[in-house]
Amino acid sequence: MKIEKDILIEDLVDDFPFAEEYLRVKGIKCIRCGEPIWGTLEDACKEKGFTDDAINDIIVELNEINQNKNNHNEQNNQHTRSIDTTRLDRS
Repeated sequence: MKIEKDILIEDLVDDFPFAEEYLRVKGIKCIRCGEPIWGTLEDACKEKGFTDDAINDIIVELNEINQNKNNHNEQNNQHTRSIDTTRLDRS
């Protein structure tokens, strides 16, 4: 799944938990505080004064972070599958 500017904030933080910290650092705070700020990522960014170019940069960065996390997880999975278990003591 790719992050787009029209993703709902609620879906963003549910599907991409790392995004909560990323957005907090960018000045978009209190995403899970219970306050219903729900709207789109674009809405939240514009409310904080981000330009369209800055919003596009945020989306690119979020997708890059997500891709890096996915690549790292896949590498870990491949490493786990390749471990030789024939010499493990199973007694």
